[in-house]
Amino acid sequence: MSKERLYIFDTTLRDGAQTQGVHFSIDEKTKIAHSLDSLGVDYIEGGWPGANPSDTEFFQKGLELKNSKFTAFGMTKKSGRSAENDPGLSAIMNSNTKSVCLVGKSWDFHVDVALGISNEENLKNIRETTRHFVENDKEFMFDAEHFFDGYKSNPKYALKCVKAAYDNGAKWIVLCDTNGGTLPHEVTKIVKEVTNHIPGKNLGIHAHNDTGNAVANSIAAVLSGVRQIQGTINGLGERCGNANLMSIIPTFYLKKELSDKYEMNIKKTNIKQITQCSRLLDEILNRKPNKHLPYVGAAAFSHKGGLHVSAVQKDPKTYEHINPEQVGNNRNIVVSDQSGKSNILSRLKTIGIDFEENDPNVKRLLEEVKDREFIGYSYDGADASFELLARRVMGEIPRYISIKEYDVSVSKNDRDQIISKAKAKLEVDGEHIICEGEGNGPVHALDNAIRKNVTKLVKYSEYLKDLKLVDYKVRILNTGTEATTRVSIESTDSKGKNWFTIGVSPNIIDASFKALIDSLDFKLFKDKAPASK
Repeated sequence: MSKERLYIFDTTLRDGAQTQGVHFSIDEKTKIAHSLDSLGVDYIEGGWPGANPSDTEFFQKGLELKNSKFTAFGMTKKSGRSAENDPGLSAIMNSNTKSVCLVGKSWDFHVDVALGISNEENLKNIRETTRHFVENDKEFMFDAEHFFDGYKSNPKYALKCVKAAYDNGAKWIVLCDTNGGTLPHEVTKIVKEVTNHIPGKNLGIHAHNDTGNAVANSIAAVLSGVRQIQGTINGLGERCGNANLMSIIPTFYLKKELSDKYEMNIKKTNIKQITQCSRLLDEILNRKPNKHLPYVGAAAFSHKGGLHVSAVQKDPKTYEHINPEQVGNNRNIVVSDQSGKSNILSRLKTIGIDFEENDPNVKRLLEEVKDREFIGYSYDGADASFELLARRVMGEIPRYISIKEYDVSVSKNDRDQIISKAKAKLEVDGEHIICEGEGNGPVHALDNAIRKNVTKLVKYSEYLKDLKLVDYKVRILNTGTEATTRVSIESTDSKGKNWFTIGVSPNIIDASFKALIDSLDFKLFKDKAPASK
């Protein structure tokens, strides 16, 4: 049986850029576009030429793509002028693209309130805009804004709007759930009704996620007839975001009941790039990835309960709907106070520690983890601290820098500035080294005291010079005068792999210091630094 072709349209660079706090430079847009092109999506919407200097320059520069069609976005012509004399359409026409996607109103309420024109005038704008681009050999797509709301309000007029574009040569009619309020059963019903007027092979879906149904609505639309899916990397987008292509693509590719029926331009080997594509966006946005994203999140294939881990080790399909390697992700066995022996054994294998099944140190490590988590430690989010603990218990971690003493002070000067100072007495190879530093807080000062004086730590200066602290979090575990503080630190280096450490103490400085020292020790261990004598 021949499969039906699905087309993937990415709008991260345009719809995603409408997210609060998100702005892409031209170089960043180029990186994202090349990642999507390498993945194999059909269309990459680059933005709106003429709407702002950045987008205009991006289109003037152009993109060399191997697999994807570079696409310009815009809106239908304004009333009172011809399509040929509309400056907005001219900018889109002159963009270096063969494909254009223009938005127009399909809800009579918006035609009246937002545009302030008659329903017939709106239809005329759609018809003339479509003909203008089709006659100039552009692949034309009509984004029917608020189509589902419009259809529910006035189905005859909503259909007239999309027919105005289709009857005048539009290749794609994209049905937009612009406010994200439509539910899957409504999408199914409405799309099926639309296919009575426009062939499904010319229909697309553009779903927003305001009810958390963007992915479900996109799948429902395909099952009801549409053949183009619009969305963004990681569901980036205004308000609650757009349909997440990082969920949609592997679902259609790896779920047999869908993959048997549909095919995409994306090759089997490229599906493994989807996790990398997801994390590239977060890296460019300088934000922490959502580890709970389906398929690509760091926790998507994490297992914490002892019974779960035991079952996964026997047959991963018991708690994993796909093999994580199919999407370029990894299985993660979490160690916590809920862990059983199977968690510990699996985690030890993952980090490469050799052991015998009956090694008493394994039981001792499990007891140590549970005892420590009882007083506030949490190793399910502190992989580096767990590995250090495990290697210490198993006798595999050398001694690097010993901290003999430290002192932290906070003062306020006559200019109302808070000044934090720290002094630490370290020992390396039997030699005592005094390090001092200042910071905008006691923890920052302590960090600077150690890491900004790495030249004094001659033996380890080359190993520590590229260490960076990415994130610092404090949590008060209980209240009262004897409150316990848990500090977690995320670190990275020039190799680009992040690690997490943890410290617990009734004193926030002491908890921070423990987490900081674990970060230093893990950096030295993974870079195979020599032990202190």
